[in-house]
Amino acid sequence: MVREELSTDIFDDTETAFAIKSDAELEKAYWLFSIIKSEPLVKLGTAVTNFALKYHLPVEGLIRTTVFEHFCGGIDELDALRIVEKLYSKGVYSILDYSVEGAETDESFDHTMHKTLDLIKLAAKRPEIPFAVFKPTGIGAFKIYEKVSAGQTLTPGEQAAWQRVKDRYDRLARAAVKYQVPIMVDAEESWMQKAVDDLMEELMREYNRDDVYVITTLQMYRKDRYDYLQYLLDKARTEDFMLGIKFVRGAYMEKERERAKELGYPSPICETKERTDWNYNRAIRLMMDHTDTGLIYNGTHNEESTLLMARLIDEKGLQRNDPHLWFGQLYGMSDHITFNLAKHGFNTSKYIPFGPVKYVMPYLIRRAEENTSVTGQTHRELELLEKERKRRKLV
Repeated sequence: MVREELSTDIFDDTETAFAIKSDAELEKAYWLFSIIKSEPLVKLGTAVTNFALKYHLPVEGLIRTTVFEHFCGGIDELDALRIVEKLYSKGVYSILDYSVEGAETDESFDHTMHKTLDLIKLAAKRPEIPFAVFKPTGIGAFKIYEKVSAGQTLTPGEQAAWQRVKDRYDRLARAAVKYQVPIMVDAEESWMQKAVDDLMEELMREYNRDDVYVITTLQMYRKDRYDYLQYLLDKARTEDFMLGIKFVRGAYMEKERERAKELGYPSPICETKERTDWNYNRAIRLMMDHTDTGLIYNGTHNEESTLLMARLIDEKGLQRNDPHLWFGQLYGMSDHITFNLAKHGFNTSKYIPFGPVKYVMPYLIRRAEENTSVTGQTHRELELLEKERKRRKLV
């Protein structure tokens, strides 16, 4: 079978990109990105929203029908499943992410673990959902990760808390194997990430023997991640286990740089977007040279990085729907990438966060800030939405 060569304009097909959006949904998306492109408006909106939620002002309804509805699947799994089915009608898979953040009690951590176990079981029954996912601070306290990462001595109480964190990871990994649903673990701030990295390496070594069930995340805006990827590849080869790697650029850039400046250490983040792009793309090339080693999940909104891996799949004669080769974007963003990749036969998914509105707000704020700080992202969204509005004769 001769495949068509992937051209640089693969992502310009707006009819495919926005096929599941009604005219009203298209107009709302255009309006929302028009607001998000203004950094002062985003900062003001963030401050007002945080104030309103803190003092229990009646703003949840407004949030839910605007930014929440655009970037989230709903307040629970049943809400989200309606979107899952809609996406799958166009060949796009879904990853349901219980995006509750800021918990600090064992009761909350256990609740998130059990919710994630339920999502693993749900995914086992639904072909539309290939993976489960959780966030490290969803099942453990940030301060514990931070102390472990820094090599600090834990108190007896902290040692017990850390053991409970490790037990939650292990329970979720065992469920991933039992139900044949690989589980991804997100990455967070660099000063707590080493503890997560060490845990994930241990879990991959134990559970990724015959296939990939545990998937770690590398933030390629960090200068050290390419060397770390090389380290993991060497470990996997010498110790005979498979790697599951999700690549992202990273979502904590401002916070990372501010902390480094405040505490007087070199920033771990690449100095420029161009350097981050270079770091990201060379990591994709390296992993694509070792596709026999495990699973690659290319989680990006960058068209160049997406096209790079898509072309490498073709050049190496691999199947576009190889179960170990995936692309993904966040729900509410970069539909032109997701739906056009799916149309061309690639494994493509949307990351769909859900949960109570007030607890998902940190996620929503990061998305709004990301769209003001990432060069060209909002401009590109608006350009494509405008093109589709004209095609549908809405303007």
